[in-house]
Amino acid sequence: MEDFLFNLRFKNHSFPLSIVILNLFQDLLAIKAINKIASKTYLMKLINTLLTLPFVVIILISCTNNNAQVTIPVTRQDTLIRKIKDTISITAVGDIMLGSAFPNKTNLPPDDAVNSFQAVDGLLKGDIVFGNLEGCFLNSGHSNKCNGINPNNCYAFRMPERYAGIYKSAGFNVLSIANNHVGDFDTKGRKNTARILDSLQIHYAGQLNKPFEVFEKDSVKYAFCAFAPNENTVSINKIDSAKALVARLKQMADIVIVSFHGGGEGARFEHVPRKNEIFYKENRGNVYAFAHAVIDAGADVVLGHGPHVTRAVEVYKNKFIAYSLGNFCTYGMFSLKGNNGIAPLLQLKINAKGEFLYADVVSVKQDKINRLTLDDDHKAFKRIKELTDVDFIGHQLKFADNRISLKD
Repeated sequence: MEDFLFNLRFKNHSFPLSIVILNLFQDLLAIKAINKIASKTYLMKLINTLLTLPFVVIILISCTNNNAQVTIPVTRQDTLIRKIKDTISITAVGDIMLGSAFPNKTNLPPDDAVNSFQAVDGLLKGDIVFGNLEGCFLNSGHSNKCNGINPNNCYAFRMPERYAGIYKSAGFNVLSIANNHVGDFDTKGRKNTARILDSLQIHYAGQLNKPFEVFEKDSVKYAFCAFAPNENTVSINKIDSAKALVARLKQMADIVIVSFHGGGEGARFEHVPRKNEIFYKENRGNVYAFAHAVIDAGADVVLGHGPHVTRAVEVYKNKFIAYSLGNFCTYGMFSLKGNNGIAPLLQLKINAKGEFLYADVVSVKQDKINRLTLDDDHKAFKRIKELTDVDFIGHQLKFADNRISLKD
């Protein structure tokens, strides 16, 4: 019974019951955002319509060796007129992993991670506060990816479950779980992470059983989806499928936020190459083609991570793309040398149409001793400008006083 409540199953694939319920009642829940409903009769009419309308949610999954493509078909669009705020604030950072208890507790920080975000206290705020969850929440267990090798040399991240509350207290309300480490401890780790994030009311997406989430905050309906090239994630390499998903989400929400985990890793992969990036014989995606495609389909903001370094930014069709937000707060087995140790805390402003207004950049840095600190030299901001000037010659962005804006 528990498995049935967690998933609807068809052949060998899992269909989240949450998706079915979400699409069935999204219009009804949207009533909460309306100041006035004309009458009880109107409300009952809407309810009856919802209950009799043949809503069908079908997820078509075409399996590959690594991950699958997910497509969401037609569902009825909200027809009620809602007034949403003029300016929306999105704070975004890259990879976060506060310390792993695998293979033993010596890989945990001495303060048990409670001061992980102390340096940016008060900065992690906004309508959306986003980060990439680079690991799972699980108190025990062995990683099969480490079979046959020294676990001390194996990159498998299992954060203590109590660490999840640190993310919540810091201000994060949206996390990507589309990456190569959320699944380090297989189904147990993925399901436990989902359970904990649900309990904290942190929105998340990116696994096959949770490809997207739609939610409302302060009268704005958001859709969030996340992609990666890894097993059990929604594929960054199935661009047509990604476009179909984003197009459907745009009919369900005011603002669509897309996250991707893609591109090669390390200092050799700072640039956006406009082609598929192969790293350790794995196709990590063509992040340029992917970002443009999802914006063409209706995405308003695209937030990248995965290379563990900062990359260029772009405004395409008035929509903002960050190609990599780097290592934000990563304790333990992460290389933090040189540009691997700098990252932006991005404070993005968009209008009600999802169009880019400006982005303030708070530069941070990490090292093995001081961990996360503010960078008075603003290296991340400077590096973003340098990379953008090279990778997007003739761009229309202005970089000044730690702010990215459109040129006059």
